Amino acid sequence: MAVSAKSSPLSELRIALPSLPLRLQEVGRFVAANDYDATTRSMRDLAAEAGADPAAFTRLAKAIGYSGWDELRAALTEARRPSPTSPFSGRAKTSRHGPNADVALITDKLEAEAAGLPCISAQAIADAARTLHDAKRIWIAGYRSCRSVAELLNYELRLFRPEQVQIVGTSGPDDLDLGAFRPGEAVIVVGFLPYTNASVRVAQAAHRAGATLIAIADSLSAPMAEGADHVLLFEAASSPGFFPSLTGAIAIAQSLAAVTFSLGGTAAKKRLENTEARLAAASTYVSEKG
Repeated sequence: MAVSAKSSPLSELRIALPSLPLRLQEVGRFVAANDYDATTRSMRDLAAEAGADPAAFTRLAKAIGYSGWDELRAALTEARRPSPTSPFSGRAKTSRHGPNADVALITDKLEAEAAGLPCISAQAIADAARTLHDAKRIWIAGYRSCRSVAELLNYELRLFRPEQVQIVGTSGPDDLDLGAFRPGEAVIVVGFLPYTNASVRVAQAAHRAGATLIAIADSLSAPMAEGADHVLLFEAASSPGFFPSLTGAIAIAQSLAAVTFSLGGTAAKKRLENTEARLAAASTYVSEKG
């Protein structure tokens, strides 16, 4: 089935629902209500969540004109992509009207942010944190808005591993750092649609060097997540507003730092205390009055 750039698989699904058998209607409603999960989770995981047979997802796809679940899933993924020439303005909706339109937008945004956090896999983060704990060196890359996530993770990790953590490109051109990747090291790349070419180059360099790649991304199909040893998924697109959400990415970064610190045990705590003592000696923070 050829799917045009303007087609909407969710619209096709909703239109077809009334004519489907009852069980397929239930599966179809689940997919329509969980289209992000449908693009990022396996069919088996989705079936377990929906209380359905995995084969029902294939039957659903065929019932609405697709060759199978993989083709429907690809269409759902493509439908979530903004235009490459207007990734942010393309998200902007027409202005809301009414005396409380601004409050309604904020409420909708906060609800969407909160709804995205339970989709993050705690187990996946724990597995990646163990990789960071074992790594000889940790490199972190995030470009444009994702630089803020990279900076936060870098700061938290360096509080207790100051000599072993570095943001790609801070000491010179990126290519010098890419050439310094080695086996036994971990490379973290943060990104969401639209993906930067620079993030893809970092991931490719990690593969070439034999380093462990950890991708913090909005989709399994993200180009910088291809072949990654760990993919930590967050929801970026569902939050209203012209700009995608980084809330999930920040939560993942802080969780990674927290678990890596915990795995470091007494040694990590000692290094953190040393950092705190240095900060106190430098009068970094405003003294509390009491």
